[in-house]
Amino acid sequence: MDRRQGIAEGWTTLGIELGSTRIKAVLVDEDLVPVASGSHEWENEFVDGRWTYSLDAVETGLRAAYADLVADAEAQHGVRPTTFRALGVSAMMHGYLAFDAAGELLVPFRTWRNTSTGPAAERLSEAFGFNVPLRWSIAHLYQAVLDEEPHVAEVAGITTLAGYVHRRLTGRNVLGIGDASGAFPIDPATRDHDAAMLHTADALLGQPVRPLLPEVLVAGQDAGALTPDGAAWLDPTGTLEPGVPLCPPEGDAGTGMVATNAVAPRTGNVSVGTSIFAMVVLERAMATPHEELDVVTTPAGDAVAMVHCNNGASEIAAWARVFGRFAEAAGTPIEIDHVYATLLAEAERADPDAGGLLSYNYLAGEPVTHVEDGRPLLVRGAGSDFTLGNLVRAEVQGAFATLAIGMDVLATEDVRVDRMTAHGGLFRTPGTPQRLLAAALRVPVALEETAGEGGAWGIAVLAAYLEHAGDTDLTEYLATRVFGGDAVHVAEPDERDVAGFRAYLERFRAGLPLQAAAVAATRPTQQDEQKQPPTDGEPTTEAEPSLQTEKEPTR
Repeated sequence: MDRRQGIAEGWTTLGIELGSTRIKAVLVDEDLVPVASGSHEWENEFVDGRWTYSLDAVETGLRAAYADLVADAEAQHGVRPTTFRALGVSAMMHGYLAFDAAGELLVPFRTWRNTSTGPAAERLSEAFGFNVPLRWSIAHLYQAVLDEEPHVAEVAGITTLAGYVHRRLTGRNVLGIGDASGAFPIDPATRDHDAAMLHTADALLGQPVRPLLPEVLVAGQDAGALTPDGAAWLDPTGTLEPGVPLCPPEGDAGTGMVATNAVAPRTGNVSVGTSIFAMVVLERAMATPHEELDVVTTPAGDAVAMVHCNNGASEIAAWARVFGRFAEAAGTPIEIDHVYATLLAEAERADPDAGGLLSYNYLAGEPVTHVEDGRPLLVRGAGSDFTLGNLVRAEVQGAFATLAIGMDVLATEDVRVDRMTAHGGLFRTPGTPQRLLAAALRVPVALEETAGEGGAWGIAVLAAYLEHAGDTDLTEYLATRVFGGDAVHVAEPDERDVAGFRAYLERFRAGLPLQAAAVAATRPTQQDEQKQPPTDGEPTTEAEPSLQTEKEPTR
């Protein structure tokens, strides 16, 4: 079947992911090959001391991304899609969306980036004997209880961003198990929220918790169909027809695992974007809970150790904008991809330990290193070798440093991983980022051809899996039907790079007290807090860098 006919007759599958800087929609054919795409840029806001996106922005952004996809399909293939074989929605994991009995949002969406839930996370972790990260939905809810926030008395349900969008499209209050594992801990044996921990949470919060949580579904289960209201919400032109089946909504971590074929034990993936995280599928339960490690699940419900760092490649993007602007000011403007390629080529030739330079990418607090609030820093001593290559290498190694600290904790549990697969915009520039990540993690790092397609493609694959779930499990489906060959390229850890990174990491750990001093010396004013940090140009998993007009930084 040709693509025009497939689009016209609804044999395509649609995946939508709401990332931190871009909402992306991808349309794939029966072979899961992208045939059209659309996107919409957006940014988080800092409102009343918390990072958020408004629900109006969610609606506007989804409609814009979908309309862009429809226009792309028409431009490329001469036909506008009106229906699909299946549809899936993914979004940033975790966070807090609280609704009353009438379905009204009680407080602005609190995203994964907020780190104000320390007391709640600590008490829950102690009570459960299980690490509860700051960004998890239950931590946000319990913190609101501890802070005696007025809205708590009206909470009838909580969900994630993907769960909210899915409910608007289908009317069903469900979550894919991977996303649900960031709302409340999951028992891998039952593929549901842990019953004993729910009982403990009931006592802590003074009310039954399970009724507040969406139903948990695993990959391949029926998650409802597009309703007439849902179709009109996504496509106000009235062209989109209802009735399209939807897969369970997932978080970006789960779709990243699918996009990199990393759902089997001893496999893992690394996603580098505004945040950075690594996922390793476990062969067995860990002996001890660790505050640096989350235990979440694959979309099929298997246990995964996750190292999640709030700060990713934003600082690298900031330097790329600076050098891109320099080229413009010098009268020789260049594309942002070429800016990255040039800078990373210099890093390739730099000293293994970055010449004594030290970089922190902390735009926000970082729980892995116990930093409550962060400031980007570049530090060098009088004897440091301050070259362009060492500067860029310090920035890249600084982006990987916190992740490496978390992975070192994972190694103490004797967790084995054969290979990590990387994805995200940073890896569109081949070579240096992949090699430096392999050195940082001391494990081979692979790149799949499809990894660059990102989470929107990953959730489209999960939507397509709906038709095959009765015949094969997700691991086999990905291995045999989706990923036919080996990774395009595997970078083995280079001994010289490993030694250089370890020396760099030692300086990184020793310099962490600088963060507290920098925060104390640069307290933001009220006017500063109302500004948004520049996010354009970040090499995220869902967006490619683009050089735009410089913005005044928040901090």
